[in-house]
Amino acid sequence: MRNEFLWAVMLLINFLAIIFAYSKFGKIGLYIWIPISTILANIQVVMLVDLFGFGTTLGNILYAGGFLVTDILAENYGKEHAKKAVRIGFFSLLVMTLIMQVAVAFTPSNVEEGLLTFNGVKRIFDFMPRIAIASLVSYWISQSHDIWAYEMWRKKFSERKHIWIRNNMSTMISQLIDNTIFTLIAFWGVYPREVLIEIFITTYCMKFIVAVFDTPFVYIANYLKISGKIKEAEL
Repeated sequence: MRNEFLWAVMLLINFLAIIFAYSKFGKIGLYIWIPISTILANIQVVMLVDLFGFGTTLGNILYAGGFLVTDILAENYGKEHAKKAVRIGFFSLLVMTLIMQVAVAFTPSNVEEGLLTFNGVKRIFDFMPRIAIASLVSYWISQSHDIWAYEMWRKKFSERKHIWIRNNMSTMISQLIDNTIFTLIAFWGVYPREVLIEIFITTYCMKFIVAVFDTPFVYIANYLKISGKIKEAEL
C-alpha cells in the first residue's frame, strides 16, 4: 500500500498548495500554479507505477489539478480568466518542450557522474516531443470543453450549493476527452494493446477520483472569495 499512501499524500499536497497559492496571491497564484502543474505532470506521466493493483501513469493528480484551477477561476472570476489560465498552460508546455529539446542535444561531459545524470534526463525528454504533442492537443481541447461545460452547467444550476454539479459534470467529461486523446497520441504503439487499455482505464479512474475529491476545494476557494479573504496580489 506504499504507492497508494504516497498517491494520497500527493493528492492532498496538490490541493492544499492550490488553495494556499490562491489565498496568498489571489488569481495570480492560480495562474502561477498552471505552469507548475502542467510541466510537472508531463514529466511524471512517463513514470508507470502500480496503484490499487493496476498499472497507471503518474502525473494524473497534477494534471487533474489544472481542471480544479480553471473551475475556481470560472466560478469566482468568469470564463475569460479561466481561458487565460489555459493559454498560460499551453504556452508553458510548448516553451518547456522547445528548450529541453535543445538542452538534450548538447554533448555531455565525460565526467561519469555528469554523464549518468545527463543520460537520465535525456531519456525523459527524448520521449517528450510525443508526450508534449499529446498534451498540447488534449490539454487545449479538454480544457476548452471544461470551461464551456462549466458555464453551461452554471446556467442550469446557478446556486452556490450546486457548485458540485457544475464542477463534477464539467470536469469528468473533460477528463474523459483528455484521457482519450492523450493516451492514443502518446502511447499508441509504445505499449502492447492490453497495457494501453489498462493505462487508459486506470488513468481515467484516477482522474475521476481526483475530480470527486477536488469538489470541497472549489467550495473553499469560493468561500474565501465571497468572504473577502482573498487579497489580489499585484505584479
